[in-house]
Amino acid sequence: VSHCWDEGVYEFVDKVLLSWPQRARHAYCCMLSNPQNWDISNLLSTPATSPFARALMRADYVLAVPNARCGIYTRIWCVYEAFLAYQSNKLIY
Repeated sequence: VSHCWDEGVYEFVDKVLLSWPQRARHAYCCMLSNPQNWDISNLLSTPATSPFARALMRADYVLAVPNARCGIYTRIWCVYEAFLAYQSNKLIY
């Protein structure tokens, strides 16, 4: 799940549930997977081996979650995730 951290949890859940691919059974979402109160800069120093990229490369689908406050592609990580998904021929929802 690619999102830009500018949405509230209710908006996020609503959009995920409305856009969920029928065959999808699992999701990786950084806000639920990465320790949010730790310094994870060492995990991000090489984008290609970051938790985001590793999860995306194993995924069948990528769910890009927009929000009402800003465009998700104003965030570099969302752009990078879209690039990886496109480059890897992933289905993007």
